[in-house]
Amino acid sequence: MPRKKKVTDFEQSLTELESLVTQMEQGDLSLEDSLKAFEEGVSLTRDCQNILAQAEQKVQMLIESGGELKTKPFQPTEDI
Repeated sequence: MPRKKKVTDFEQSLTELESLVTQMEQGDLSLEDSLKAFEEGVSLTRDCQNILAQAEQKVQMLIESGGELKTKPFQPTEDI
C-alpha cells in the first residue's frame, strides 16, 4: 500500500483515511495487512496535518495584516 508522494488533496486524504479505518474496524484484515493499513493511515494523517498547518499559516497572514487582503508570497513548509 505504499503511496507515491504527490500533491495531496485534503478531502481525498480524509476519505482514504476513513476507508482505512472502516476496513480495520471490520477485523477482516490479516495482521500484515492491518499493519500496512495502519502505516498508510499514519502517512495520510501527517499529510492532512501538513495541509491544515499551511491553511492556518495563510489565515494567520491575513489576520496579521489587519484583515486586509494583500498579496504576499506564501512559501509552504516542507514536511513538519
